[in-house]
Amino acid sequence: MPDLRHESQHIAPVVGVDEAGRGPLAGPVVAAAVVLDCANIPAGIDDSKALSATRRARIFGALMDSAQVGIGMASVEEIDRLNILWATMLAMHRAVDALAITPGMVLVDGNRCPDWPYPSRAIIGGDAKSLSIAAASIIAKQHRDAIMAAAHDQHPHYGWASNKGYGSAQHLAALREYGPSPLHRRSFSPVAQAYLAL
Repeated sequence: MPDLRHESQHIAPVVGVDEAGRGPLAGPVVAAAVVLDCANIPAGIDDSKALSATRRARIFGALMDSAQVGIGMASVEEIDRLNILWATMLAMHRAVDALAITPGMVLVDGNRCPDWPYPSRAIIGGDAKSLSIAAASIIAKQHRDAIMAAAHDQHPHYGWASNKGYGSAQHLAALREYGPSPLHRRSFSPVAQAYLAL
């Protein structure tokens, strides 16, 4: 379970950063930056992938009420122009900038940090180790899931309400039948192949 051991090693404010949406074929990549209120930490924070949708939504609401939260995104166009790695770095940078504070330390889930002026540390598997990163994983996933659920209303045949843009069988079949939408990432192989088939 994640805890505050990593946060306690650094000068406050300590910011946890994580992203959601590197792997999908459609939609933006979303990053969140979170500074927890150590006197008011919601119960049950864990890696977003380990939580049910109901628990994740409850903790998301509690975090939005108690923590400092910044959200950053990189668009489909930026993903296609920069590639998904650098678009993710851009989204993380925007998320920390959205906090409007000077971090004492930024803890980033993964094996590298963006090129930014903040003191930072990358932690592999950080969403299972650091409470701040786990909180950021919840915020990023909930925010991105909401974007894709809204996009589903515009493009229902891709099944984004359930697959969130990932390459499920339904999504891939719809991509072959209907072709790509404006929210599809043209630089991703299944989407590029669908464009060639048009």
